Amino acid sequence: MSTPTTLGRPLRPRGKLRQEDARRHHRSLLIQQLFRDGPASRADLARAVGLTRVTVSDLVGELVGEGLLEELGAPVGTRVGKPPTLVGLAADSRHIVTVDLSTDGRVAGAVVTLLGSVVERRQRDLDGRRGREAQLLVHELVAELVAATDRPVLGIGVGSPGVVDAVGTVVDAPNLGWHDTPLAKDLAAAFGLPVFVANDANTAVLGEHTFGEALEGGLMLLRVGTGVGAGLVLEGTLLHGHRAAAGELGHVVIDPDGAECGCGRRGCLETVLAEPRLRRRLETEDAATVLAEVGERLGVALAPVVGTLNLHELVLSGPTDLLDGPLREAADRTIRARTMPVSGEELVVRTSTLGDDVVIVGAAVLVLAGELGVS
Repeated sequence: MSTPTTLGRPLRPRGKLRQEDARRHHRSLLIQQLFRDGPASRADLARAVGLTRVTVSDLVGELVGEGLLEELGAPVGTRVGKPPTLVGLAADSRHIVTVDLSTDGRVAGAVVTLLGSVVERRQRDLDGRRGREAQLLVHELVAELVAATDRPVLGIGVGSPGVVDAVGTVVDAPNLGWHDTPLAKDLAAAFGLPVFVANDANTAVLGEHTFGEALEGGLMLLRVGTGVGAGLVLEGTLLHGHRAAAGELGHVVIDPDGAECGCGRRGCLETVLAEPRLRRRLETEDAATVLAEVGERLGVALAPVVGTLNLHELVLSGPTDLLDGPLREAADRTIRARTMPVSGEELVVRTSTLGDDVVIVGAAVLVLAGELGVS
């Protein structure tokens, strides 16, 4: 039986580095290099990662034997002397099963290659299921996806709304009726595979950072769906925060006299920006006016975050018909008006290039990072 793997790591090693740990680290260096920059010769890999050619040759042979890497022959245009043999990541040698729980009213899943390509999709309607019934539906979907691939499954990745701790327990997800739900532990026990569960916004920001068009510098992804949350990647590292609750912007109060929120307070950002509430409002009011107003409120809420962290990119992820247009433009304009030029003048505010797949491929990154040490 497999067990869920923690996403959190101590800042300092707590013991002597063992030989097997060093070998695992060196394997990750090679896979990461090929994952990021594509095929290379053994000699080029040795230079790129700072290991000896003997060590690289040994590790590459091991990884080729496992099927994770494949030999691709000589590079095009090689003429003088014995040509080097390129090796590359065997993207279809393993598959990853991923689940997105962030969309209102349904559970979506996919089978994904090591390079983030979706090869199979499935989805189920929640039909009002909450609590244990919703959890069982996730198990049914995962079982269907595992059965849909003929490749070894590297692991299962899940993006869930709410607060999720480092071992994949959903501490609180009111929209699903989950409280201290050991989702990763239960899935690992059921399927005997490594399981990684994270907050959907954190999962999405990893997807954008790894497979999207993220720039250098701080990245915030704001995920808008049934609820509202944010994921942050700073200097290449996902920000978890104390008690794994970094990015819970949906429950920041922007209007103490506003509508009642599912958390029990009034006027949270989620009460104006969450997709179900925003669509209901658009049924009776002018769309452009409402979206611009909500975008301005969002900009007011985000300006202190942008100014504090000096972010380079703010990515809006969710229904593009709501987010890309007056809402995005108003948020962009408001943030720039409320921050110093050094914070706002180079800020990029855009929608996700990955569209509806941002959590699906982000969940694959959870598994890639946990099992292969790459992202």
